[in-house]
Amino acid sequence: MTAAKLSPLAPASFPDLPEIAGVRFASAATGLKYKGRDDVMLAVLSPGTTIAGVFTRSATCSAAVLDCREKIGGIPDGAAAILVNAGNANAFTGHYGQTSVTRICEALGERLGIDPGRVFTASTGVIGEPLEHDRIIGTLDMLEAGLDGAHAGAAAKAIMTTDTFPKGAFARVEIAGKQVNIAGFAKGSGMIAPDMATMLAYVFTDASIAQPVLQEMLAKEANSSFNCITVDSDTSTSDTLLLCATGQAQNREISTSSSDEAKAFSASLHGVLLDLAQQIVRDGEGASKFVEVRVKAAATDTDARKVAMAIANSPLVKTAIAGEDPNWGRIVMAIGKSGAKADRDRLSIRFGDILVAEKGWVSPNYREEEAAHYMKQPELVIAVDLGLGEGEATVWTCDLTHGYIEINADYRS
Repeated sequence: MTAAKLSPLAPASFPDLPEIAGVRFASAATGLKYKGRDDVMLAVLSPGTTIAGVFTRSATCSAAVLDCREKIGGIPDGAAAILVNAGNANAFTGHYGQTSVTRICEALGERLGIDPGRVFTASTGVIGEPLEHDRIIGTLDMLEAGLDGAHAGAAAKAIMTTDTFPKGAFARVEIAGKQVNIAGFAKGSGMIAPDMATMLAYVFTDASIAQPVLQEMLAKEANSSFNCITVDSDTSTSDTLLLCATGQAQNREISTSSSDEAKAFSASLHGVLLDLAQQIVRDGEGASKFVEVRVKAAATDTDARKVAMAIANSPLVKTAIAGEDPNWGRIVMAIGKSGAKADRDRLSIRFGDILVAEKGWVSPNYREEEAAHYMKQPELVIAVDLGLGEGEATVWTCDLTHGYIEINADYRS
C-alpha cells in the first residue's frame, strides 16, 4: 500500500499542544502492518484522573470497544493508561480478540503497576484479522522508557492509518481563577459517519471534574461535533472518544454541569472537539473539497439533521462537488429522499451567497456560470431553507473523488 499524498485541505502544521500536567505519552513500532514508522502509542495518567468515553454503536464493534465500555465510570483510584495500535482493528475476531485485549491490559498493568481495570485500549486498521498482541506487549519496555509529557505529537502520528496528517487541537480557559488546559488528538480519514464518537480521539485536561459531569459534557459536545461529520456514511467498528481529566490544575472540582465553571469548560471542550472533527473531514480519503451543509427552518431539529445528512452522504451530490458541477438538482433529490417533511414551494437552496432555487423553481436571478465559479473553491457552503419551522442543523462533509476508490481498493495490500 503506497503512502497517500498530503490532503490539499490539511492545516499548515500540527499545533504546538500544551503539556497537560498528569499525562505522559510515548510511541513505538510493532511492525504489525506498517514498516519504518511507529504504530502504537501509550498515554499514562496520574492517580485520580477521571475518564469519560463515548463509543461506536456498531453491532459488530471491536473487542477493545466492548472492554472500554465496561471500564468507563469506574472509581478513579490509582493511575490509568491508554494504549492504541494502528494497522489491525481487532474487530470481528471472536473470543481471540477479547483474549488479546485482556493480555495487553494485564501486561501493561503489571509493567506500570496499574490496575488492569484502569487500562484502556483501542485498535484501528483492518477488520477480521487476529491481533498479534505479543508484538504489542514486546514494545512495552520501549514505551515506558519514552514516556514524556511533550510527546503528544508523536502519539498522534503513531495511531494514523490512511490519514495523511496527524490531527491536534487545544484550548485554554480560566476556571475559578485557575488556568485550565485542554488538548487532544484524533485519527480518522475513511469509514467516517460517527455514532457517538469518531474513529479514534483522545482529549486530555488538567481540570478537576467529577466523572459523571465529565461524561455528561463529553456526550453533549460530541453530539454537536463528531456526530456532525461524515466522509462516506460508514460507521467504524472501533469508534472511540476518551476524555481524561487529571485534576492537576487545582481548580475547585466541577461537580455539577449547571455551574458557570462547567459551562465555560464545556464551551472550550466543544471548540477542541469540533476542530478535531473538522480536521478528519479535511483529511477525508481522496478529498479535495471541505463542505458545510446548513439546514434551517425545518419542522424540527431532527428533520433538519435528516436533510443535512442526506445531502452530505449522497454519492451523487459528493461526486458533483468533486467535478465542480453546481448540479443543484441533486440537492433537491437528497432533500426529497431524506424522510423529513418538505414542501417544494417553500424551500430554497443556496451555494454560498448564490440563491439557486426558490418557490418550487430555479431562481430567476440564478446564473449557472456564477455557481460554477463558486464550486471551484476548496471550501463550500450548501444552505437549505425548508420554510416550515425553526429546526436547524449543520454538518460537515467532503467530496467523493477517484482517490477514495484508489485508497480503499488498495487498503489491504
